[in-house]
Amino acid sequence: MSKYEDLVPRFLRYVKINTRSDESSTTIPSANRETVFLNQLKEELKEIGLSNVRTNEESAYVFATLPSNIDKDVKKIGFISHIDTADFNSENVNPQFVENYDGKSNIKLGNGEYNLDPNVFESLHKYSGDTLITTDGTTLLGADDKSGVSEIISSMKYLIDHPEIKHGEIEVGFGPDEEIGTGSLKFDVEDFGADMAYTVDGGAKGQLQYETFNAAGATVEIKGTDVHPGEAKDVMVNAALLAMEFNAKLPAYERPEYTDGKEGFYFLLEINGTPDNTKMSYIIRDHDRNRFEERKQYFKKIADEMNKRFDYDRVHVEVKDQYYNMAEVIEKNMEVVDLAKEAMNNVDVKPDIFPVRGGTDGSTISFKGLPTPNLFAGGENMHGRFEYVSVQTMEKACDVIIEIAKLNAEK
Repeated sequence: MSKYEDLVPRFLRYVKINTRSDESSTTIPSANRETVFLNQLKEELKEIGLSNVRTNEESAYVFATLPSNIDKDVKKIGFISHIDTADFNSENVNPQFVENYDGKSNIKLGNGEYNLDPNVFESLHKYSGDTLITTDGTTLLGADDKSGVSEIISSMKYLIDHPEIKHGEIEVGFGPDEEIGTGSLKFDVEDFGADMAYTVDGGAKGQLQYETFNAAGATVEIKGTDVHPGEAKDVMVNAALLAMEFNAKLPAYERPEYTDGKEGFYFLLEINGTPDNTKMSYIIRDHDRNRFEERKQYFKKIADEMNKRFDYDRVHVEVKDQYYNMAEVIEKNMEVVDLAKEAMNNVDVKPDIFPVRGGTDGSTISFKGLPTPNLFAGGENMHGRFEYVSVQTMEKACDVIIEIAKLNAEK
């Protein structure tokens, strides 16, 4: 039996509650179902014995404190996770268990229409002997990031139940809307009160991430002149064709499907239009800040060149920065990373440090002045029906959280 007896039951309880965020919303949180869940967490945090449990009104984050049980001052550590799930069916999540997985067999999801095939999802080979929690093939699982929420709360409960484990003051925070990129924009570093923190929102065991993409969103809107095709000569300007032309001017192999590591990309997310008006949405990503700025300028350069052919500007580009590479902040204070590495090694977890091809709430929070790298939470194949998590990896995440607290108390 696991020493974290409440970890799996807590996780199962959480994932069965739909907390999907809503990108079309302008409220904080973006969906009332997130508010309901956050209020439930508040009551649970009080019940397990945490102090100063509160909702930050501006950000909707729920914060709580585990008081220090040592008689000296040490840095306050924070642990943060998000409660929303991604843009995939999140209603009626029905987790299934695979006990003592052999690391090589197909796993039938639900009625068998979908399978977890280790020939396709090679990460399965790592989990021989583990107990896996999967979906039934009709929903996502929600391990991103309810595994992190469960691990943080179970770790705090364990520390409360075991006062012989010495630790300084610990702050925990749970917030909405990470999946739509807005959740941490209002994060209140002063209210949270930590000196350094970790998001528990990574994937496989050992992941420790402090370098992310620089990210921007771009909208390209093209205005055409739509007339009857029988009378179109020298009059029609087809906005849909101009959109195709714009996209063709982007480097063909600088797309997500052709890049990895620190290679940046342009990603066409959506295109809608007619000859009269066409609109495209892109995301722009690069780990290097200079190349990131060049990518944004290239979008505007394409528009300027195309507009020279017309008597007024038909191609309009709007670019908005989303987040930046948090390595710019954390590399100036690597103590937070070194502490996590030492903790992992102490509990027999090999640190796996690599640049994230994405972002985390820690990106925004780090640039607010609180260095916040990302720890593994265990989820694999996140954001869809093939998502799964290893129970043993979730337990190791708890071990790391507790070991970080112990090591910090010894500094």
